[in-house]
Amino acid sequence: MSVPIKSQAPSGPAPRKHFGVTDIISLDMPGICDMIESSELFKCLIVNGAFENNSDLLHRENSVKNVESLYKEWLTEMCEAMNVPEIVTAKVGGKVFPFGSYHLGVHSKGADIDALCVGPGFIQRDDFFTSFFEKLKSQKEVKDIRAIQDTFVPVIKMTFDGIEMDLVFAQVQRRSITDHVNLLDDSWFNGIDRRCARSLNGYRVSETILHQLPNVENFQMVLRAIKLWAKRRKIYSNSLGFLGGVSWTIMVARICQLYPNAAPSTLVKKFFWVYARWEWPSPILLKKVQDCGYKLPFWDPMVNRSDRLDLMPIITPAYPQQNTSFNVCPSTLTIMKEEIVRGLVITEKIHDKKAPWSKLFEASGLCWDVQAFRSAAGFFSYREAAS
Repeated sequence: MSVPIKSQAPSGPAPRKHFGVTDIISLDMPGICDMIESSELFKCLIVNGAFENNSDLLHRENSVKNVESLYKEWLTEMCEAMNVPEIVTAKVGGKVFPFGSYHLGVHSKGADIDALCVGPGFIQRDDFFTSFFEKLKSQKEVKDIRAIQDTFVPVIKMTFDGIEMDLVFAQVQRRSITDHVNLLDDSWFNGIDRRCARSLNGYRVSETILHQLPNVENFQMVLRAIKLWAKRRKIYSNSLGFLGGVSWTIMVARICQLYPNAAPSTLVKKFFWVYARWEWPSPILLKKVQDCGYKLPFWDPMVNRSDRLDLMPIITPAYPQQNTSFNVCPSTLTIMKEEIVRGLVITEKIHDKKAPWSKLFEASGLCWDVQAFRSAAGFFSYREAAS
């Protein structure tokens, strides 16, 4: 089954380039047993619905292309309505960048698509959430559309031809947006609106993660396994004080950096081995991120007192770096540590041929009620007490 890779990040055997903020743990190459175990893991993931079929993948790709065509068409219409010179209108361009699980190539069947719409400096944010919103609303493929502006990252939510999409917008100081625009250049943040900076960072984090990997395909398979495990064990939730997708992604990427040549089955086992021994709150970092001087808030416990209170810091690898796990509280950290130890015990049994991979993905019998769990866990109370 083919899995889309939407980046030119390196794949194959580990190159000489150094990945991560520390030395690697092992350069060992996989043996025959490792490859057999990885094949068994792959089959187990298929049985558990971790992959879409090729027709569904094509449907997603076409839906993103159609939304991008509508976006470019709208930008041209806006130029004409604003009497922008024809030479500018002809080259205004516009680009839609998927990010998150779809961009990383690890989305599951039925998952939504996060996408960043980048526009030139003369297009206002309000235009995106009014004029473009109305254009989308008029399309027969669009259902359940709504604009949510009063939030940390303003978003248009909709279903496009049966696929849920979240669209965010970033205005950049350019007259045109080409298909080859490099959003990893930190200079985009010079004078940018903070809401646009947050919108940009979703894509920048996903793309930077891909560029910090020694082997993208191995990473994708391992991340699918860890996401399935976390969801089945009911510890995949930012709102409940556990970890969301980007946190698990960074954790998996760090293991891939430490064992650049390892097979997917080995990487899954090392995931539990390393994190069962991790000394929290030591942060997980994929690369060192410097302050670029654009006066944007970023995670730095040496400067920000509140950052010192984070119990399980998992830091994004793109400026301005953020802690993706700030919702974690003492009780949820304890639960996740217990689940990681459980995972370690099971993967050791799998290695010894005493358990199948399906054992790892058995569902938890626990059921969290959001409000009751927050109350029982004393959600955020440790921060308030320390501040």
